[in-house]
Amino acid sequence: PRNRSSGPYTVTQSVADYLAEHLEGKPSYYEIKTRLEAYALPTFGDTPVADLTAEELRRWHKAIAKQGARVRSPRGTPQSYRALSNAEDVRKRQSSANRCLSHLKSCLNYAWREKKVTCDRDWMRVQPFKGVDVPRQRYLSMAECKRLINASEGDFRSLVRAALETGARYQELARLRVSDFSRDAGTLHVRKSKSHKARHIVLTEEGQTFFANLAAGRPGPAPLLGREWSKGQQTGPMKATCAQAHIVGATFHTLRHTWASHAVMGGIPLPVIATNLGHVDTRMVESHYGHLAPSYVADTIRASAPRYGLAETSKVTVL
Repeated sequence: PRNRSSGPYTVTQSVADYLAEHLEGKPSYYEIKTRLEAYALPTFGDTPVADLTAEELRRWHKAIAKQGARVRSPRGTPQSYRALSNAEDVRKRQSSANRCLSHLKSCLNYAWREKKVTCDRDWMRVQPFKGVDVPRQRYLSMAECKRLINASEGDFRSLVRAALETGARYQELARLRVSDFSRDAGTLHVRKSKSHKARHIVLTEEGQTFFANLAAGRPGPAPLLGREWSKGQQTGPMKATCAQAHIVGATFHTLRHTWASHAVMGGIPLPVIATNLGHVDTRMVESHYGHLAPSYVADTIRASAPRYGLAETSKVTVL
C-alpha cells in the first residue's frame, strides 16, 4: 500500500498498482506493461493523477499516432521509428495510440475506484480515434495454403498443417500432447488457452486423419507435433517458407485467420466458429470476419429462395 504521506499519487504509482493488484497473472499483463512503460510513463510518470488534464492527454494521444512504430535500436542509441508511408500505416498508428490511451485510462480508473486518488477524472473526456481499430484480416487462399504446406519441411510442416486444420494459436499448438487428441470424439483438447480456459476443438475428417497419423504408436505425454516448440520459434521458418511459396504479407497468426475466414465463408454459424476458436462470444468473430459472411448469405438465398415458375416471355412497352 502507498504511504500517503510520501506526496501526491502519481501516474507511475497508478500504473504499478494496476499491474500488481489487477493485472498480474493475466495473459495481457506483459503487453500492457510494455506499452505503458514505453509510451505513458516517459511523459506522465511523475505527474500527479489529480493534476492530469484532458488537453495533456489529447496531445499525448495524437503525438503517438503521428509517430511511426518503434524500431528496435542498439543499446545506447536514440530510439528509431518507422516512417508512415501510406493510409494503412496511419490507421495502425492511430489504433496503437488508442490502445495506449485505453491502457492508461484503465490504470487511472482503477486508482479512482480503489480510492487511491480523488479527482474529477478529466481523462474520461479524451476520446479514441474512430473507425481504426478493426484491421482487414489477411488470410490465405486455398491455393496459398497448399503452396505453404508443400514448401514446409519436417516438424514445421506438421505445425503449419495443424494451424490450418484447427485455427488454434501458436502457443496452444506448441503445448499439445499426444493424449490431447481424441480419436473417438474427433477433437483436440486445448488445456490452456489465452483466456486460461480449456476447450475442445472439433476436427474435420481430414483433420482427424492428420492428427491420428501424428499420434500413432506414440506415448500420451509426447509432443503431438513432433517436438517441443518454444516461444518465437515459428517466426523464422514461417518467413522462409512464405518466401519459398511466394506468399506475401502473412505471419504464423495468419493461419488462424485463414481457418476462421474460410469457416465463415463456408457457412458455419458464427457462434460455432467462436467456440472452436476459444472466444467467449461472437463479438471478435463478427468484428474481424463478419464482412465475409454476406457472400455466403447471397449464395444461400440464390440457391434456396423460392422460385415461382414465372418466365418473362416478352417486354411490355408503356406509352
